[in-house]
Amino acid sequence: MFCGLFPVDASDFDELRAAMGKLRLNDASFSFEMETSAALGFGFRCGFLGLLHLEIIQERLSREFDLDLIATAPSVVYEVALTDGETIALHNPADLPDVMKIEEIREPWIKATILTPDEYLGAILKLCQDRRGIQNNLSYVGSRAMVEYDLPLNEVVFDFYDRLKSISKGYASFDYKLDTHRVGDLVKLTVLVNAEPVDALAMLVHRTVAESRGRQMCEKLKELIPPHLFVIPIQAAIGGKIIARETVRAMRKDVTAKCYGGDATRKRKLLDKQKKGKAKMRQYGNVNIPQEAFIKALKMGDD
Repeated sequence: MFCGLFPVDASDFDELRAAMGKLRLNDASFSFEMETSAALGFGFRCGFLGLLHLEIIQERLSREFDLDLIATAPSVVYEVALTDGETIALHNPADLPDVMKIEEIREPWIKATILTPDEYLGAILKLCQDRRGIQNNLSYVGSRAMVEYDLPLNEVVFDFYDRLKSISKGYASFDYKLDTHRVGDLVKLTVLVNAEPVDALAMLVHRTVAESRGRQMCEKLKELIPPHLFVIPIQAAIGGKIIARETVRAMRKDVTAKCYGGDATRKRKLLDKQKKGKAKMRQYGNVNIPQEAFIKALKMGDD
């Protein structure tokens, strides 16, 4: 799986490059290359073995090298066939070409083998079905069930392994190998915070689950983004269509606390002044999104 890592402070870019070079020396599975983003600036496109590997690397960069980072949504490599006959490899969903130029999008699939005690089989079958899996075989090896599934790799890289271990209490084992790329009905899901798109949370999802995924992400971000002095709308969109919305309520300062008695118009005047100030903040104010929100928002609500 691939993910972008960008420094919060652009001046830390050289330190980030040096830190990644040091980590690469003792972790052969970790790879990176330079990447630029219009919204996030200079950073690196990094390859990981999974979401846990990403969290470990990010934590090491934070603790050992004192770096504040923004991590984009993890993704796999898609094949995008364009209308002019060209086929490109898409590493970052934010770089998806205009939909009018796309003929089809092909996503990588895997052949997965899961060994589990029989008592957890039902929950595991439901998990695979929810992740758009196609069952190929079900057999028994002694007292354990062996399930073979075709699964889209995009559905596995997020939290599939964590969910599998959770519902099987750690008894299930999971093995897979890459298969082929298959055409999928995929759409780009964009997250907007205070009407501004957040490139770090853009992702490609299947059209059938786009609405539920967008709603879950908005609900998660509502919990993770702290209240500001103005109302913060959080929206999920496909193209120009808004499919989900949540609102972070504003912190309210009691501006009428100093008014004791007197005419009610005094309080009304102060409240109107506060209302105008919040409207101006909503237009020009910047929203501070915590660093940990970028990863926690991707762990969907299957708990």
